[in-house]
Amino acid sequence: MHASPAGAPHPVPTGLDVRSFRALTYSHHDPGHLARVSSPAYDLVTPDGRARLAAADPHNIVRLILPGGSSAPGSAGAPAGGRDADAPERAAHLLREWEAAGVLVRDDTAALWLYELAPAQGPATVGWLGAVSVDGARRAVLPHEDTFPAAVEGRRALLAATATDLEPIVLAHDPEPEVAELTRAALAGRPDLEVSDADGVRHRLWRVTEEATLRRLSAALARTGAVIADGHHRFAAAQALHRTHPGGDCRVLALLTPMGAGGLRVEAIHRVVPDLALDDAAAAARRGFSVAEVPVSGQPGDVEAAVAGLHGGSAVRYLLTDGRRLLRLTDPSPEVRATVPAEAPGAWRRLDVVLATTGLVGALWGRPDDPASLLVAHDVPEALRLAGERAGVALLLRPPSPADVAAVARAGARMPRKSTLFVPKPRTGLVLRPHRD
Repeated sequence: MHASPAGAPHPVPTGLDVRSFRALTYSHHDPGHLARVSSPAYDLVTPDGRARLAAADPHNIVRLILPGGSSAPGSAGAPAGGRDADAPERAAHLLREWEAAGVLVRDDTAALWLYELAPAQGPATVGWLGAVSVDGARRAVLPHEDTFPAAVEGRRALLAATATDLEPIVLAHDPEPEVAELTRAALAGRPDLEVSDADGVRHRLWRVTEEATLRRLSAALARTGAVIADGHHRFAAAQALHRTHPGGDCRVLALLTPMGAGGLRVEAIHRVVPDLALDDAAAAARRGFSVAEVPVSGQPGDVEAAVAGLHGGSAVRYLLTDGRRLLRLTDPSPEVRATVPAEAPGAWRRLDVVLATTGLVGALWGRPDDPASLLVAHDVPEALRLAGERAGVALLLRPPSPADVAAVARAGARMPRKSTLFVPKPRTGLVLRPHRD
């Protein structure tokens, strides 16, 4: 509780504080150009992917979000070595060059941006891009995952050097009827930006500047709270920057999507343990699980097809593979279950990824949960590829539900790092937010 000027206590604000902003965008808006200069989020870009994106256009945004020429720590294929200390300043210099040359242009008027992400199949996700407060005195934005300090520092250094939000985080906010009403109304008309990505997702954005609409939308969002769906490291970096520069910017660019209808889906992020033979992994796992071989022929695609058929079953806790053979793990023992702290909130204790981290990876395999010892993969093909390349095993997880994620966040708990993949993802480079007025 805080005290009012008269000394009477009043509650800490719990609703989202969302404001419009003057965006920085590419001067050329045709879809072909936007496809060449935009990128997936920084932590989804592998070293090979960064090279391809940088070669696609000399002004591709990847040159700013990954100025060191490599992927983010802890992402698939990321190097385990040190950080390029000069990279943030190089990114800042390049950003200033692009602005001076007119490659990027600043809006004259503040706006909120309506953002629709429509996959090739299934319903579209619709949200709003806005500048959201990261002030620690508010309880409106709840994290649900742990972060890795080196990754937070890397994003903070880049943020401090560029003084620009180069890509949005993603928040899932409480349902609010007036937000839904304003969203439906704003979808009419021709979008200001449109591009399709390599996954077949169509991204369309509308720039909304009408003052009455902005006031209504900000007021409606102030009646909601949100869970971080994507961008824990960037949110923590924005908070760290605000702590070290308390008089400066205390906001972060965020895509605000509703929980439930019109919102995001949750997929699993899998684990890959390098330098661990499947037989050795299975022998250790048998000390705490029932382990059974799943027959596969060994032909290309067979393991992936078998995974798709098995993971829907509630009895299968985990799948384990080296890319050639496939094992299923069920019936965790009481001893393995006891590795999960009993004092933790129930919503957290029930998560598959928690038991995998504490019981299987930690207790049975003796591996710490850090980016050098435990890689992450954002889909099954990537997990199988990494297992083969790193002479290791892929631990394939089931996704939690959005309700599970929200329950963990509201209980004040944190899931292990890189536990959830909310999809579809916004495209990086379409809208940037400079911190200066």
